[in-house]
Amino acid sequence: MADIQQQTPVEETPAEDVEMEGDDAAAGAGDEGLTELEPEVPKLVLFADLVKSPIVEVVVGTGAERQTYSAHEAVLVRAPEFQRQIQEFAPGGPRKIVFADVDVDAMGSVIEYLYTGEYFPKKTSAARDAPLEKDPRQPSSDDEGTGLLVHAKIYTLADRLQLPDLKSLAHSKIHRTASTAKGELAYARYVYKESNPEDTTIRKPVAAFWATRSFSLRHDAEPEFKAMCLEFPQFSYDVLQLVLDQQEARRGRAGDHGETTHRGPQVVPGSSRKRARVSQV
Repeated sequence: MADIQQQTPVEETPAEDVEMEGDDAAAGAGDEGLTELEPEVPKLVLFADLVKSPIVEVVVGTGAERQTYSAHEAVLVRAPEFQRQIQEFAPGGPRKIVFADVDVDAMGSVIEYLYTGEYFPKKTSAARDAPLEKDPRQPSSDDEGTGLLVHAKIYTLADRLQLPDLKSLAHSKIHRTASTAKGELAYARYVYKESNPEDTTIRKPVAAFWATRSFSLRHDAEPEFKAMCLEFPQFSYDVLQLVLDQQEARRGRAGDHGETTHRGPQVVPGSSRKRARVSQV
């Protein structure tokens, strides 16, 4: 028995070698798993690469206001809606996107933003409350709401093109733009006509603005304020709801302190406006 145990197998593979081969296979499998988990390094895209891409024509407006913007495909595809339409181009066909119902200047600002990350008028500094550059398109007494509508139209177009960062930028500029009571109503009319009814980001500050200032500003634009309320009942309801909420909140605070007097609303709770927009007198 002892002699048999001392014999060394000639053709069989030693047990140690089998185990090592198994260990090597397991290690290899582990290496493959690690390789799959490694993050993909993003491709470096230079500005030169962008301008080498094919040109796409973006046709905006109708009639005498019709305008064609020529932009690079690699820039336009940053907007999901542009990308979707570009992907539907037929091979060898026209490379053209048409937006007949879009404001010409708003589209120009969107394309400027896609190239540069900003649009005119820009903030004068990086400070939180930095004013905007002077816009010669805006009159000194803006009864038409021209300055506000510049950014409102960019906001709604950015929503259509699925550019949330541009929406945020345009919204921040709205609160840095001064206007008159009539100009504010022109802006409010556009917001309630063109924006998504579920978009409280832009609608709620409009209602809050008039809920806190309608007691004085409506006298500067009585016919326009009445027309706005009749044309957009939702606007009337939103303003009234905020006023009543404020009155109810004040009544509750007065009761807690034993007070019995009540005043008009001064601050609207829940307003998404981060700071009050200055109005022109």
